[in-house]
Amino acid sequence: MSTSIEVDGIQLDTALIESQIAKHPNRLLFVTMSGAHLYGFASPDSDYDLRGAHVLPAKELLGLHQPRETFDILDRDLPIEMDIVTHDVRKFFSMLLRNNGYVLEQIFSPIVLYAAPEFSELKEIAATCITRNCRHHFRSFAKHQWKSVAGSSAGTVKGLLYTYRPLLAGIHLMREHRVESNLRVLNESFGLPFIDDLIAQKIGGEEKQLLGSLDMQFHEQEFERLLGELESASESSGLPEHAQGRDALNDLLLRLRLATLQS
Repeated sequence: MSTSIEVDGIQLDTALIESQIAKHPNRLLFVTMSGAHLYGFASPDSDYDLRGAHVLPAKELLGLHQPRETFDILDRDLPIEMDIVTHDVRKFFSMLLRNNGYVLEQIFSPIVLYAAPEFSELKEIAATCITRNCRHHFRSFAKHQWKSVAGSSAGTVKGLLYTYRPLLAGIHLMREHRVESNLRVLNESFGLPFIDDLIAQKIGGEEKQLLGSLDMQFHEQEFERLLGELESASESSGLPEHAQGRDALNDLLLRLRLATLQS
């Protein structure tokens, strides 16, 4: 990891991150930053959301005991709250083949905190796993977030950002066939002025600011419009219906697993 990583003007505590990554019990394939830092609207006090994949030793998979495939630890006692979640490569690769947008965004996150030599190979394979059906993930994510915004007594700035981001990311993926998770970058092509306003409010510490009824009416219209745009983009997309990287992922998985027998 670089000794210094800056994200949208915020300096990450790389020493703290490295100290926590070093505690992982298994060999890591990669760890990247997710959450608000990846999405382009982190505040100086935003939590660190670390995501990635690890390799369970082959011997742990051969016995009667079912190993824990997911490593998940939330540490609130650190100077900056940190949440680390990694999946064993078999589970992670299976999620990738099932059009899981979370793992796609983790792989293509530009904020790489740790990468084994095989990570570059995974990124190449993952690019062949992007399909039109990935739209379901982004649509579902946006609908879930909107439900929490519209279902409360009043929506919040943070809730709206987490609603709009997957919509714009999904539309971009259908059109451009590549992953972009940062809402600031996405909005450079979408040009929605209210997005920049929401980001400024969130970074300024107003993420829990309530929205008035007129604001909610406007955002409901925008939500429905962008949902329709996502569907239209997927219908006209040149992306394949199914992931193409199954055999390549299987080969990578076997090599990663067998290597644990030699260590």
